Amino acid sequence: MLKKIALRAILTGCLAVSMLAAPVASAQNTSKTETEAESKNLIVLIGDGMGPAQVTAARNYLMHSKGIDHLNMDSIYVGQATTYADPGEDGGTIVSGVITDSASAGTAFATGNKTYNAAISVSNEDVAKPLASVIEAASLAGKGTGLVTTARITHATPAVYASHVRSRDNESAIASQFLDSGVDVLLGGGSSFFKNKEEQGKRTDKSIIADFQAKGYSYVSDRAGLQGLPVDSGKVLGLFGSSHVAYVPDRTKDDPSLAEMTKKALDVLSNNDNGFAVMIEGGRIDHASHANDFPTTVQEVLDFDQAVKVALDFAKKDGNTSVVITADHETGGLSLARDNIYELNLDLWDKQKHSSEFIAGQLKSATSISEVKKIVEANTWITDLSDEEAAAVMKGDGTSYAQEGGYNAVISKRLLVGWSGHGHSGVDVGVWAYGPIADKVKGQIDNTRVATASAEILGVDIAAASEQLQARYLYPKFKISSSNEVLFPAKPLAEALGAKVDWDNTLRSIVITYENKTIKLNVGDLNVTLDGKGTDWKAEIDNGKLYLPLDAFNKLSGLSMKWDALSERLVR
Repeated sequence: MLKKIALRAILTGCLAVSMLAAPVASAQNTSKTETEAESKNLIVLIGDGMGPAQVTAARNYLMHSKGIDHLNMDSIYVGQATTYADPGEDGGTIVSGVITDSASAGTAFATGNKTYNAAISVSNEDVAKPLASVIEAASLAGKGTGLVTTARITHATPAVYASHVRSRDNESAIASQFLDSGVDVLLGGGSSFFKNKEEQGKRTDKSIIADFQAKGYSYVSDRAGLQGLPVDSGKVLGLFGSSHVAYVPDRTKDDPSLAEMTKKALDVLSNNDNGFAVMIEGGRIDHASHANDFPTTVQEVLDFDQAVKVALDFAKKDGNTSVVITADHETGGLSLARDNIYELNLDLWDKQKHSSEFIAGQLKSATSISEVKKIVEANTWITDLSDEEAAAVMKGDGTSYAQEGGYNAVISKRLLVGWSGHGHSGVDVGVWAYGPIADKVKGQIDNTRVATASAEILGVDIAAASEQLQARYLYPKFKISSSNEVLFPAKPLAEALGAKVDWDNTLRSIVITYENKTIKLNVGDLNVTLDGKGTDWKAEIDNGKLYLPLDAFNKLSGLSMKWDALSERLVR
């Protein structure tokens, strides 16, 4: 928290560059020279939340239950990657970034740049710049592009490849930006962010599925529709559920697997003679681990590994495709042992019939110990749930997971696995690779190297793609005034536009100069002048920073910038 300081210091702070700002790019990713392509195609696979323990658990399950001693990805293991992010703000609290979220981690392996948690491919500044991804660079190079996930297609990991917003929560904007992104294949959940409230969606403006169809996208919403798509479909929008695609143990015949979505995406994209770049995410490994639902976590990793098989089979047959696999972070702090017991109850790992999310819907309405016991017995192998365990389930675990958390704590203890919590951890994650990209990502790497290596093997220019975006968009922090006007931080936005900002201590005034125009503000009354003439602009000082309306910056610079309220960005 900021300490209370004198007015003079506050006003000086108005002009201070944010302490959280970071360089837009590192030296390794600023090159603008396109290289000769080493692979025609690129497949990136992300196991969201898939730390080393999640991978080991899935392999242990296969060994014990199927007699298979390896995962499909095991044979191409090349090393491990860091996961840390930039320092930033989280709910008003400054955090170090050592524990990442999916947005900042995704931005790193999509664009080659570190940023703050929650940022979707924008830089870590008060006036952020959009950062292009390898998918966007591939699209500019004429390649086919695709995003595939078991999470909402507007969730952080797919979002970083084809959209730019200051906050990952702005999923309606992400959906709208996908429409203009040029991405050819979009497969996942999240139809609610493509539909308005009249259609049981979450958008406050209009439904946009018809807009995708008008741009040539074939729209499908179930497994049969996906399988029925011809390989020459060109552009595809597949939304399988209002939120995330159902967990593996909860799926019906209408829900596609990640492997099925992957197969269709590769079939469609391989029709592009220039090649393609696609990102495929096992998004629900993360969600199951957040909930501490161990049996479902294992099934989601195996679902992801089947998609890996599809990708590797394609790459080996094609002969001109690179594959890289990693995770954005580990989730849950999973341990494969607990309570000083040197054992794992492997024979029980597949005895839970549904995900804990499904079971929680029933547990929430339970009003007695006996009801809890019946629900648990109907969904698991447990016929001897104790009164103490049932009471713990009813009480919940004291987090937002409530009864689901209490249930998973009981199950985990019986399975002899542990969790450190419901959040992310800071451990390194695995990297697997096949094709020319493998030599570029082996050993201990930073997660940004996934992006730069991807661009190198495709011969595409991320920096040039970023320049195109930055010429058009700025993403400033902003506030809404008491009169419902959008105001922007004066110093960082003025300087981003090329203006000079000075604090005159004697006159107690702020002067912003751009070429031959000058804005002056007197601190005492907050009256704003332009070239000595009074204006009706309403300035505000908030938490030590000066804010001005957009008209002030347009009049100063001679630009005609527009405020895109949905995407919370300035359009030049």
